[in-house]
Amino acid sequence: MNAKRNVSESATSRLSRLLTMVPWLLKRQGVEIAEVAREFDVTPAQVEADLALLFLCGTPGGYHGDLIEAEWESGKVFLGNADTIKRPLRLGVDEALALIVGLRALAAVPGIGERDALVRALAKLEAATGSAAAGSSRIQVVIDEGTSKETMALAQEALMAHRRIHLRYLVPGRDESTERDVDPMRVINFDAQWYLEGWCHRAGDVRLFRFDRIESLRVLDQDGTPPADAQPRDLDTGVFMSRADDQLVRLALGSGAAWVSDYYPTESIEPAKDGGAVVTLRTADTAWLRRLMWRLGSQARVLEPADLALEVQQGAREALKAYGTAPGSTVPSG
Repeated sequence: MNAKRNVSESATSRLSRLLTMVPWLLKRQGVEIAEVAREFDVTPAQVEADLALLFLCGTPGGYHGDLIEAEWESGKVFLGNADTIKRPLRLGVDEALALIVGLRALAAVPGIGERDALVRALAKLEAATGSAAAGSSRIQVVIDEGTSKETMALAQEALMAHRRIHLRYLVPGRDESTERDVDPMRVINFDAQWYLEGWCHRAGDVRLFRFDRIESLRVLDQDGTPPADAQPRDLDTGVFMSRADDQLVRLALGSGAAWVSDYYPTESIEPAKDGGAVVTLRTADTAWLRRLMWRLGSQARVLEPADLALEVQQGAREALKAYGTAPGSTVPSG
């Protein structure tokens, strides 16, 4: 992630830079901070912040001789006591084999970008692991069979050609299909699901679209370059991203519904004595939440907001009434 754009950076990205920066600095004692900033595509202020963090890192113990020594007050960087991570990290055999299997599965995806680079990386890994890589050929990985190969290929084509696309997309929370124009930014796989990420002109923001929910995709003869300030999402915390203006909801969950706090992103969890919990979460659309409450029945109830609790109660009453008036039906107890 480019810190020069003043974009918040994930912990994973920063850790990756620090692990690369240490061996680089150890070989270039006295290098100017400005040169370090250019090498790692960050600001000088970010370099100083990274050095300050390294100064607090080291081997277990935390004593003076255990910590990395970093000095940069003169504008030049000097690093010491970091021999344990002097050499770049190397893959173990198991890690290399797992990476080989993953790259082979990725190579089978239609329309995947940078295929030549992928094939070169795979060849280098296979050559480095030698006979140990032979067993990996017997492992087959199927990635998201529900995704249309033709749809993904079209999305990749639009991405490479910088063309806008038109989607007919199913929004399961509202059980409706929507039409929208999207400037594609990347195609990614997360938790065994394929997503198209792009600037959605309907929402006026960056959005993720699951390929198995794309009902149709058409490449338009229009420039599909996203706005300059459109940034890919940080997926370290998952696909779902709540917003400050989303509605705040508090739910009381019984022991039989405690799984909800693990399955859905929450802001707070207060355990209850009966094995349940009171959870707080944010949502932009309460339709899915109402259906969840009806499905959970007596195991869950809405505490706040009051209007949502009333909607859930009214919907449950209407459902019971429908059962009671249907020919030959009986009203469920409770």
